[in-house]
Amino acid sequence: MRPVYARTLLIAIALLFAYAHPAAACDVKSAKLEEAIADKSELREAANKQTVRDLRTLRDAAIVLDTYKYAAECEALMKIVAKLAADPETTIERGGDTDEDKAEGIAEARKPKVVPGIEPAPAKR
Repeated sequence: MRPVYARTLLIAIALLFAYAHPAAACDVKSAKLEEAIADKSELREAANKQTVRDLRTLRDAAIVLDTYKYAAECEALMKIVAKLAADPETTIERGGDTDEDKAEGIAEARKPKVVPGIEPAPAKR
């Protein structure tokens, strides 16, 4: 085989290999959130259910980031989740915001907005 063809073939194989193996996905499992919740008595207390919900919401947000190919942002968020889960006492203290106006504003922002002239999709059962 001629050197030019061999070199071209090697480049083609290298490119094929590079594109055939996608970049590593965010490792959501590495935070072991459910294990941390089970291991930490503070997180199992009824008074701290919201903190546990928040941790799971953050984990789910990381999964969404990874789905949309934001692996670096997913990894950063999972580091935060792991840190919060590792120190539940501090996490619970930091998450104790009881501002009702703020809570109402957040609840309102979560409601889907209806676009005039477009019927919302029926609820799935």
